[in-house]
Amino acid sequence: MLSDGVTPSSLSPLTLAFVGDGVYGLMVREHLACEANRPVGTLHKASVDLVRAEAQSAAMERLLPLLSEAEEAVFRRGRNAHTSRNSPEYHRATGLEALFGYLYLDGQRDRLRELFREAMAALEE
Repeated sequence: MLSDGVTPSSLSPLTLAFVGDGVYGLMVREHLACEANRPVGTLHKASVDLVRAEAQSAAMERLLPLLSEAEEAVFRRGRNAHTSRNSPEYHRATGLEALFGYLYLDGQRDRLRELFREAMAALEE
C-alpha cells in the first residue's frame, strides 16, 4: 500500500505507465552503466534506442508468455488506455510501462528485475 491508503491496483493505467516509464528508464541506464564505462553521449544514444516505443514493444512480445494472469491484466489495461498516439507499438509500450509501474509500486522488485533481464535479452538478440 502506498501513502494515504492508495494501492497500485487503484491507480489508472496511465498513472502506472507514468511511474513505469521512469522505472524502466532508470533500469536501462543502470544496465548500460554496468555494461561498460562509456562516454555519456554514447550512453544516452543507447538509452534512447532501448526506451523508444518500438524497442519496448519488441521486449513486451518476449515478456507476454512469462506473465501471470494478474500481470497480463495490468499490461492489457495499459495497452488499452487511451493515449495521444495510435500505433500498436506505442500501445504495447504503454502496457509494458504500466506493468513496470505496477510491479514497482507493489514492491515486487525481484519480479521487476527478472522481467527486465528478459526484456534486455530480447533486445540484445
